[in-house]
Amino acid sequence: MSGLQRFLDTFFNAEVAARAWPDILRGLGITVGVGVAVTIAGLGLGLALAILRATQRGWLSGLIVVFVDVMRALPPLVVIIIFFFAFPLIGISMSAFTSTWLALSLVLAAYVEECLWGGILSLPRGQSEAARSTGLSWWQCMTAVILPQAFRVALPSLTNRVIAVGKNVALGSVVALSDVLNNAQSATSNAGNPTPLTMAAAAYLVIFIPVMMGARRLENRMQWRA
Repeated sequence: MSGLQRFLDTFFNAEVAARAWPDILRGLGITVGVGVAVTIAGLGLGLALAILRATQRGWLSGLIVVFVDVMRALPPLVVIIIFFFAFPLIGISMSAFTSTWLALSLVLAAYVEECLWGGILSLPRGQSEAARSTGLSWWQCMTAVILPQAFRVALPSLTNRVIAVGKNVALGSVVALSDVLNNAQSATSNAGNPTPLTMAAAAYLVIFIPVMMGARRLENRMQWRA
């Protein structure tokens, strides 16, 4: 057997792939489901925190800063483990799906808040003052003038963080989340062949290349509009 044949038999074994395909497909569905749920919750919570911080209430801003710094400092894997293994000790039990979703959502929210807050601070203060002088309320000024511009500034960082946290769904395998990578590792162990890992890598490409292409297109469109 030539080197190329050994390579193909090791990483692209059709027989192993046929057996592993159902597990990979189920794991792919879970990975996409958790990733979408994390993105929606993280973006929503991060946006809410940025708006609350913009109210400039000292105690509230302080709490938000503490939350953001803690979530950015802790490795996402540690947060997942805390939710899954530590919370049951105080009577709060979570499934692997819930603990992974909640942990990654909080981590993403911290980064989203910081990205948006940086975008808000980058805008000239005179814009909000000019908007308020036309009779707009604080909320109208924030939603119609400040946030759209802050979002445009923060968009590249936001898309990078969403993609990075989406790939962190694989960390849920530590708490037995049956995502695509966990299922691929199990199939690899059972078959004694890494072909399922190759399939998992292909699945990640299928998921994230369209996301990155869409994000780049959105960034270019927003930059052109600016």
